[in-house]
Formats: sequence, structure tokens, C-alpha cells
Amino acid sequence: MEVHSTKAMAARAVALCAELLYERPSPASVARVLREHGESGDLRLGAADVAEMRVAAGRLVEVFAADGPGQAADLLNRLLGQSAKAPRLTSHGGTTSWHVHVDGSDDAPWGEWFLTSSAMSLALLLAEHQRVPGGLCASASCGRPYLDLGGGSPRRYCSARCATRERVAAHRSRTTAPGVS
Repeated sequence: MEVHSTKAMAARAVALCAELLYERPSPASVARVLREHGESGDLRLGAADVAEMRVAAGRLVEVFAADGPGQAADLLNRLLGQSAKAPRLTSHGGTTSWHVHVDGSDDAPWGEWFLTSSAMSLALLLAEHQRVPGGLCASASCGRPYLDLGGGSPRRYCSARCATRERVAAHRSRTTAPGVS
């Protein structure tokens, strides 16, 4: 039986934001990301659903760009205040473990579901860790969102690949003599 956790919902939000905003999203590519993050059954996504989810992703990515937990909390409060419904428990007819939804129904439109479930998970993680639950990649050629729930120094990059690319570029700029290509 599928179990929904706050961290898993936030990871799904990050992956969907990256797909919807930084790739060429299609119903098939968005369905693939949803399946990679535990969604099952007939997803029935159309181009209009992807467009609604893309708008939601644009609103959610602002949370990752927040300057600190206060600004992120304000953004999340606004998203939840504008979009969320009263919390309710669902097990999707016994196909999953019990979990909380703040969308209108188990058959809510994809954009509504994505926005509200993602905002709720990010809000819970902000409350638990007392910091923005992620960020936007510091690589000038990337900018994708990432989840950061670890202790220690905050992350700056979405992946080891982006961190390595930036480290190599910085090294090359320091070691290349002026006027040499």
C-alpha cells in the first residue's frame, strides 16, 4: 500500500516544478514524473491539465526563491489561503494509506491538487525545520528548484552535476591567464 509522507510530497513538488518549468512538459512526461513519485492508476492528463500544473509550478517556485523562512511562510500562507480547502483525510477508496488532502475532492483538477498538496507539504517542512525547505540552483545555467532538508550548511545547487560544473568553471577562470583562450 502506498504511503504518503511530507518529504515525498515535497520531493514530488520539486520534480514536477522542474519538469513543468525547465523542460518541455507533455502529458506523458508529467505522468512519468508522477509515477516516479508514487502516483498510480489511470492518470488521464491532458494538455490543459499540464498548462494548469505549469501555472501552479510558477507559483510554487516562488517559495524556493524566498529570501528566508518569513518570506516563504508569507508566500505559502497566501497560496493556501487562496487555494486550499478544509483539510480532509482520504485513502482513495482504500488504495493508499490515510493521508491529508487540502484540495476540493479526490477528483480535483490536477492543477488544484498539485498546488494545494505541494504548498501544504512545503508549509509543514518549513514549520518542522524552521527554514525554507529548498532553494533554486545557484548555477547561472540552471536555476531549477531543489529540496534541502539536511542539517549543516544549506545547499546551493540542485545536483552534484551543477555543483561540479560551477566548481570547474570557477577553477578555469582562476587558472586561465588573461588573454589566453
